Amino acid sequence: MSQSYQVIFENNKKWVESKIAEDPNFFHELAKTQHPDYLYIGCSDSRATAEELMGAKPGEVFVYRNIANVVNTLDMSSTAVIQYAVEHLKVKHIIVCGHYNCGGVKAAMTPQDMGLLNPWLRTIRDVYRLHQAELDSIQDENKRYDRLVELNVQEQCINVIKMACVQERYILEEYPIVHGWVFDLRTGKIIDLEIDFEKILKDIQKIYNLTSSDWVMSRKTK
Repeated sequence: MSQSYQVIFENNKKWVESKIAEDPNFFHELAKTQHPDYLYIGCSDSRATAEELMGAKPGEVFVYRNIANVVNTLDMSSTAVIQYAVEHLKVKHIIVCGHYNCGGVKAAMTPQDMGLLNPWLRTIRDVYRLHQAELDSIQDENKRYDRLVELNVQEQCINVIKMACVQERYILEEYPIVHGWVFDLRTGKIIDLEIDFEKILKDIQKIYNLTSSDWVMSRKTK
């Protein structure tokens, strides 16, 4: 067994000891049911971990990560996480967080066959297609990548808002609210893209309105 692998268990032992030293009941409390206010949808990149960059404690953030923080409504993994977080955990905020220098976004802008990654990257390439005029007008390649990272976050936020469970709970309880962030690896700062959740929901309702069912509206009037 490699030393780099074994050190993980040594670090875990030290972490357990430090937590018990701080609070003997830490793990007893941790084992109780979680009640996070936040669902964080981020990239799988090893440099950007949700709890650390948010300064959050265990149990405060429900986390889902994949390559380039994509929310594809045909992907049961992401949609199941969102529905569980919205309907069962009752999160108040859904955060889609990308990061600059994202390998997935760069791969989507590269004219190359990526094999099994092709269907996944196609979602990001679709974002490029939607915003091609703006992106192609950016001469600096790095700035163009950065802008696609931001636009990808924006479009994934829209994909979240399209979901029935999000719309229905918002109609009933005015939560959850969807936010778009970018983590800047170069500075360590979170950038709030200030996604206008209510405006986006209103703008897309003509096509994606899934809240007209009788049971939703009857619950709203109670």
